[in-house]
Amino acid sequence: MRTATHAQYTLPRLEHGLELSNDQLAIRDMVREFAVEEVAPLAHEIDENHRFPVETWKRIVELGLPGIPFPEHLGGSDQGTLAYCLAVEEISKVCGSTGLTLAAHVSLGTYPIFAWGGDKLRNAYVPKLIAGEYMGAYGLTEPGAGSDSGGTRTTAVLDGDSYVLNGRKCFCTNANHAGTVIITAVTDKSLGPKGISAFVVPRGIAGYHLEKGEKKLGMRGSDWASLVFEDARIPRDHLLGPEGEGFKTFMKTLEGGRISIGALGLGIAEGAYECALKYAQEREAFGKKLSDQQAVGFKLANMAMECEIGKHLVYHAARLKDAGKSYGKEASMAKLYTSELAMRCTYEAIQIYGGYGYSREYPVERMWRDAKLCTIGEGTSEVQRMIIARSVIGRK
Repeated sequence: MRTATHAQYTLPRLEHGLELSNDQLAIRDMVREFAVEEVAPLAHEIDENHRFPVETWKRIVELGLPGIPFPEHLGGSDQGTLAYCLAVEEISKVCGSTGLTLAAHVSLGTYPIFAWGGDKLRNAYVPKLIAGEYMGAYGLTEPGAGSDSGGTRTTAVLDGDSYVLNGRKCFCTNANHAGTVIITAVTDKSLGPKGISAFVVPRGIAGYHLEKGEKKLGMRGSDWASLVFEDARIPRDHLLGPEGEGFKTFMKTLEGGRISIGALGLGIAEGAYECALKYAQEREAFGKKLSDQQAVGFKLANMAMECEIGKHLVYHAARLKDAGKSYGKEASMAKLYTSELAMRCTYEAIQIYGGYGYSREYPVERMWRDAKLCTIGEGTSEVQRMIIARSVIGRK
């Protein structure tokens, strides 16, 4: 019997027991270098000035990051969800705002068109979104419909070859830079959530305009705005999927988005842990380094352990999606755990820094403010627990 040799095959390099392939490691290392050298130096300034860094987005496009999970024939690199999550994670370690920008563009602004747009919409918009000709945005939340997205009030009335849109969406990430926005609107009020449809709305149509978003607690370098539709007409063929299935389409989109928010929260948590570890190894108190104080050492131990747990949850959910398997429960678990982990890690990092952690001189206070969004976006922590409970109890 012939025995395999190293010349015949090469096992993937392993890191943290997570079995990342050589391609995935190469993407991770490339994005890590970009994040440290180009994203981190701007993180404080864009937060302080509530500024969207157009220059950083251009570099993200040049590096091909928006195309990581999409097929080559549309301009992507076909590297899958896990590789894409590695990119979001690495960027988020140094700047949550920039990690959110990429996550919203890919998972919310591009993926739904790829998955449900059919050949016409897919070929018209996805290559341009991947190439960064413009950004993508996603409009679900309304002033009166947040977690209860079935309470959508924006309407779409069919009139000949057009749908006429009326209503408002708020908290739309990337909206000011988006060439397309995906929204939900009611097409049949009598059917409740089953009367909600999804649409691709191109920028520049009459009756569609933006209103400036409110100032935010965190993620201040991430763009957002409100969308206003006043008798805005879009072509009938810009219906995304069958009429009446928009609620289902958006819920499926959010499942995938939760994996990327999981990567975002994980990155913020790791960034805070790494900052706290470095500071504790340099700062002295009571005659020895902070890291040698048992109280601080235990904090660092918990942070390290929980970040490792978060990696397994996020990477597992991403692998399920890449394999075409059901991943809804796992995505909610990953998102819930890492979003709350980001809050814990950033809190503990501030404690380790002490008074310096409370000042804007150091990045951990910004990380703490950024982390809060992760417990809200793509469904609050309470919504995630509802989803997980239904899954484990066996109710739909």
